[in-house]
Amino acid sequence: PEVKKFVSWDYVVFAGLFLVCASIGVFFAVKERKKKTSKEFLVGGKQMTCGPIAFSLTSSFMSAVTVLGTPSEVYRYGASFVLFFLSYALVIIFTAELFLPVFYRSGITSTYEYLELRFNKIVRLAATLIYILQTILYTGIVVYAPSLALNQVTGFDLWGSVFATGIVCTFYCTLGGLKAVVWTDAFQMIVMVVGFTTVLIRGTTLNGGSAKVWEVAYEGARLNVFDFDVDPLRRHTFWTIVIGGTFTWLGLYGVNQSTIQRCISCKSEKHAKLALYLNLLGLWTVLACAVFCGLVMYSHYKSCDPWTAEFISAPDQLMPYFVMDIFSSMPGVPGLFVACAFSGTLSTVAASINALATVTFEDLVKKGFPNLSEKMSTWISKGLCVLYGVLCTSMAAAASLMGGVVQASLSIHGMCGGPMLGLFTLGIVFPCANWKGAMGGLLAGITIAFWAGTGAFIYPAPPTKSIPLQLLTLNCTLANSTEALITAAAAPTAAPDRPLLADTWYSLSYLYFSAIGCLGCAITGLLISFLTGPNKGEDIPPVLIQPVCNLLCFWSGRLKALLWCGVLHDSREVDLEKSLPKVTANQTGTGDTFKNSIKRQFPGYNPEEKLCTN
Repeated sequence: PEVKKFVSWDYVVFAGLFLVCASIGVFFAVKERKKKTSKEFLVGGKQMTCGPIAFSLTSSFMSAVTVLGTPSEVYRYGASFVLFFLSYALVIIFTAELFLPVFYRSGITSTYEYLELRFNKIVRLAATLIYILQTILYTGIVVYAPSLALNQVTGFDLWGSVFATGIVCTFYCTLGGLKAVVWTDAFQMIVMVVGFTTVLIRGTTLNGGSAKVWEVAYEGARLNVFDFDVDPLRRHTFWTIVIGGTFTWLGLYGVNQSTIQRCISCKSEKHAKLALYLNLLGLWTVLACAVFCGLVMYSHYKSCDPWTAEFISAPDQLMPYFVMDIFSSMPGVPGLFVACAFSGTLSTVAASINALATVTFEDLVKKGFPNLSEKMSTWISKGLCVLYGVLCTSMAAAASLMGGVVQASLSIHGMCGGPMLGLFTLGIVFPCANWKGAMGGLLAGITIAFWAGTGAFIYPAPPTKSIPLQLLTLNCTLANSTEALITAAAAPTAAPDRPLLADTWYSLSYLYFSAIGCLGCAITGLLISFLTGPNKGEDIPPVLIQPVCNLLCFWSGRLKALLWCGVLHDSREVDLEKSLPKVTANQTGTGDTFKNSIKRQFPGYNPEEKLCTN
């Protein structure tokens, strides 16, 4: 059936979103105009509270990929996606208790500063370059996918929306810095939830209420959530989602600059942890909305699937098609949903631009030009925001080759984020790991993950491992259906040549790319470290290691001390300026500034004696 396109009221609502976001950037540019430091611009002066940071984290990682892709996944494959509830919980616990304390107490701005403190400059540079590549690739998908889906369904101009997204994000990132990004994300999170709620209420009402939706979903096998098949080649099972999903999202949350930059901008470590746990509630809320939207959509199209009937050209267009269908008589409401989808896009792109600018400035620019004035540093940071805004928008053109948005985005994060997770795990958990092990492990992890990911892209898994559930077109009016069937039957089908690994290694579930990259990096790194001579624990500052064994061996002080591998976690007095490598003192600024920052981070520090009672 012919679905109406956008009308003037839809454009008004949608334009309102962009206007509010740009206004927030202007507001913080005016309000903070007297604060010229790059630290204020990039990490908000470390004065943020947990509330806006929690909203910002949820909004940044629940992008348009979630708004458009997750309901489509549930519609086609069933509600097993809801098992990400468990993955998200595990990810937040590991991030808050394992990774965040080390990053926060180290007093760093870029997560990759940690790698130089723990290993050396070479490891830091390699990780920085991989992160930049990963983020630009991912951001291209986040910009392009919703623009394409909305263009083909609503008639909204494709490249107009791509460039509008890039320009507005670059504008408020460059003007307002991190504070503008965080507060804009909080606003966009509210828009996302309102958009989802509106669709849910209208869709549920049209389909006979929530009980009827649930009944239809059950009859269509959409509620078969718990599949305990251990076959790693199956696309979505309990194990692939809980284990593979945890590794994938931990690479996104635990060691990703976008997340950690927000957390370390909090006024205290307690606020940072609280922001993460509040963010978990936000993740669950958006996931529940997206999954239930998929079930409502299935109930609506149970006997006439628009994709099979070729009313749309890709599964990612299902959600906008559904919205234009059910709100055809309500001008302005489709514009609200489009604003919902683009809220996810804007927040993710803004987070990426801000994080890329921070990483490049801290890890590359300051290394080459250590004596920059604060004013020049701030202008360079703003220039980097503009540069990455242009790059991320341009990358959207390449995203058209990536396939389904959910799988493409999580595959990129898995291939790059998994080895990075392994690298930070080596540094934070294993005191014996040395820089040679870290570098060798990173290269091994990247090689393994990209080998599997590239193979899966060239040779897709056989249909038996990822069969969508049944979709019907009984009540559809199919144009030229007989002719199409005859054409399809007449076309010769030749069996494609597939290498030996195509049905095994290359068919691995995309959620395991991160796990194999992480484990490959960690195992290889430990082996190389032992072969080349492991680090001595007493040479490593305790602030750079998280003693995980304290949780597992709480009953035995002697056993804990043994598993610390020589790291002086129990020393009563630690000379912090001597124990941390010189890079920290140099990057923090003058000696007095360093003393003040240490005093703030470590209660009990005496700047005269340079001692801190633990």
